[in-house]
Amino acid sequence: MKIVVLTGAGISAESGLQTFRGSDGLWEGYNVYDVATPEAWNKNPHMVQEFYNMRRKGVLEALPNAAHYALAELAKNHEVQIITQNVDDLHERAGSSNILHLHGEITKAQSTLNADLVYDIEGWELKMGDVCELGAQLRPHIVWFGEPVPMIEPATILVQEADVLVVIGTSLQVYPAAGLVDLVKTNTPIVVIDPSTPEVKHTKRNVTYINQNATVGVLQWVESSFK
Repeated sequence: MKIVVLTGAGISAESGLQTFRGSDGLWEGYNVYDVATPEAWNKNPHMVQEFYNMRRKGVLEALPNAAHYALAELAKNHEVQIITQNVDDLHERAGSSNILHLHGEITKAQSTLNADLVYDIEGWELKMGDVCELGAQLRPHIVWFGEPVPMIEPATILVQEADVLVVIGTSLQVYPAAGLVDLVKTNTPIVVIDPSTPEVKHTKRNVTYINQNATVGVLQWVESSFK
């Protein structure tokens, strides 16, 4: 059985990381459009760089939680593919290995000249003046608003191959990621784990809602489904 898991900000929030989209439109006190668009980078790259440095520092200080560990444990005996909207590395540090990052990885940098040139960042700080092998400034390896999502196509294939799709800690409001739920096969069960139980807006019937935070809901789902 191929288990495909789509995770969102809710699973990382329980590790102390603020969600990307708050109801007030702010992200750690910043308007997201001031720090998460190509225009913001062109206007004030120093501010954008500093913002992601602080967020990267927070990610490195955060620890995986019970939901991350439960998914990694599940993968020891089952085929588990994680598609995450999160840019942190908490899934990796919990022990999961099959992870597709839709929106990039904050622990990596990319060239401003060629986005295919991606590098690991040592520590939490990426500085102005740090350049790629072509001599161009490095920026955070993050998919900003207004940029294409390169990994959406491989994610689409994974979802279409799923025997079960588990959606954890996401409002299903951010596209194109939210649209992945609509692409599962007609008879594929969908499990939604989130305290707000976002509505799965399609005609597929087999949807189970678990009204819990990730740390409780994932364990509840695993125990009921695999024991």
